Amino acid sequence: MSVLVYTESWNGIFRKSSFETVSYASETAKVLGTDVIAVSLEDVSDDELNKLGNYGATKVISVPNINKGDSQSAAKVFLDLASDSSVIICSNTYTSKMIAPRLSVKMRAALLTNVISVSEGSDIQIKRKSFSTKAIETAKSNTEKTILCIAPNSFGLIETGGSCTIEKIDFSESGSLSFDGQETASGKISISEAEIVVSGGRGLKGPENWGMIEELADVLGAATACSKPVSDIGWRPHSEHVGQTGITVTSDLYIAIGISGAIQHLAGVNSSKVMVVINTDPEAPFFKAADYGIVGDAFEVVPHLIEEIKKLKN
Repeated sequence: MSVLVYTESWNGIFRKSSFETVSYASETAKVLGTDVIAVSLEDVSDDELNKLGNYGATKVISVPNINKGDSQSAAKVFLDLASDSSVIICSNTYTSKMIAPRLSVKMRAALLTNVISVSEGSDIQIKRKSFSTKAIETAKSNTEKTILCIAPNSFGLIETGGSCTIEKIDFSESGSLSFDGQETASGKISISEAEIVVSGGRGLKGPENWGMIEELADVLGAATACSKPVSDIGWRPHSEHVGQTGITVTSDLYIAIGISGAIQHLAGVNSSKVMVVINTDPEAPFFKAADYGIVGDAFEVVPHLIEEIKKLKN
């Protein structure tokens, strides 16, 4: 029985999380002694689909007429295709979070989220993050079929140099949702996939001061983010809100500027490998969780930091 993997695309392009998911599926398939079939929704070019073969997919099924936001129809697609699959794998994106629960109920399959390890045997047993990523638990599936949602940046990319065949199908059965249009952020690094994230809080005093955050992110090749209060008062879009009720950050480096470090914020960023905090208040809770801390005025520290990074790059 093959391993089925959902490869999400954005405007016809696969991102790192898609390739990471296929890499994970390939390693799982090796354990199970089977192959990997990738499923792509929406219109994606053959050249882009062929990239999945380099990460372990042996076959790609493209369903161009299904919008990934239509979780009803997407779940029906996977339900039809999963008859010969014991394991279905997807990333921990918002789209997957809409599709996977529906599929779990329909298939009576165990659903394990925030997965960070590959099962060592045919009886699916993995490690996953729990309690707002503060703990790691071992979970075992006791159902015939299992759905795994892997945590971003938890597994990495493994290139196999392989190739894949492409099969395109027209799925005629649609759900009850209809779409008049959708907006997708472009030209920005995804927070959930970013290796470096630069985040700002109310200590920046206003949206007019966000230029230095964006400049620091630009020189580092980083994504920009913010605390919940900042997005709530409209200084930054809600798509940049990180924390327990926002996006979970799993970056290699997280730089928090003018953020005190409320427990709800820390719950969403403490999976970062290294955390750096810049704050004028030496008693700010974030310093207790940080790997490195700078007690100082962000309006003085950040410009100097940008200048020194530029010198190192030149």
